[in-house]
Amino acid sequence: MRPPAFWQTDAGRGSAALTRALLTPLGAAYAWATQWRIETTDPENVYIPVICVGNLTLGGTGKTPIVRALLAMLEAAGHHPAALSRGWKGRLDGPAKVDPETHSVRDVGDEPLLLAQDHAAWIAKHRVAGARAIEAAGHDCIVMDDGHQNPTLHKDLSLVVVDGETGWGAGRIFPAGPLREPVERGLARADAVVVMMPDAGSEPDYVRLSLADLEVPVLRAWLEPAGPPPAGPLLAFAGIGRPQKFYDALAAAGGEIAETASFPDHHAFNARELARLADLAEAHRATLVTTEKDWVRLPQEWRARIPAWPVAARFASPDRMSGLLSMAVDGSSGQG
Repeated sequence: MRPPAFWQTDAGRGSAALTRALLTPLGAAYAWATQWRIETTDPENVYIPVICVGNLTLGGTGKTPIVRALLAMLEAAGHHPAALSRGWKGRLDGPAKVDPETHSVRDVGDEPLLLAQDHAAWIAKHRVAGARAIEAAGHDCIVMDDGHQNPTLHKDLSLVVVDGETGWGAGRIFPAGPLREPVERGLARADAVVVMMPDAGSEPDYVRLSLADLEVPVLRAWLEPAGPPPAGPLLAFAGIGRPQKFYDALAAAGGEIAETASFPDHHAFNARELARLADLAEAHRATLVTTEKDWVRLPQEWRARIPAWPVAARFASPDRMSGLLSMAVDGSSGQG
């Protein structure tokens, strides 16, 4: 789905304001149900540390690039981590280790398939079962992609990722806004916050984000190109939470964007759509380019024809992030 415009601002009149008002009681019920589940669930423990990378909003905040960065940092420190995802929109319940050679997006979802390109990744609809499978496979720690609102599994470190530009949107709970729960309540369970900025030189508005007086660490991060954009005119397309972030980053890195095409988050591209994009690119004498997350959702025959532009998460203070990981992993042998 594409997020409605009123998710980002309370301004406006007419149908948007009426829709928001009608949806607000549903948001209150959604928040109550989330809080009830958290308060009435006793988290289960496994014998290896669990690091959760979550958020408070629906849509793209940069969680998965942060997960990839943490997996790489843990591996560099001599650990044997594995990612754990729900496998959203995948048909497999798991627990299952993701194999990029044999599994498809329809099997496991796009984010686990992306993580599995470089790291050990597992999917499980039931997180505790997934964590136990990862433990049994010999891994010494888990990085869970999403799950801040899932209380079933004990977490040794809970990170909340927030987009520094869009923040918490209009501050309304889904479906009246993008929030999964009230900001104050969600931040109270966080051990640290990662603010994703558009580049290394941007500073967050900590007051607007309700982070100025937070007692837990607040770290700044951004996505950095892992390589130059393809040469020549480009037709950039994306089906992620905020496609414009991809286009802006591509242009900032020197990409010559001739045209863009945006699709809903997690969009499953079909051959007809891709043929139309190829025709449009030919009309512009441009090269098709997309994100890594979109690339894993392309039909196999199109992957050789369309390059992905890789990016990686970078931290303003990597030593602080390493310290948090060390406290969670080296300072804990699990709680089981």
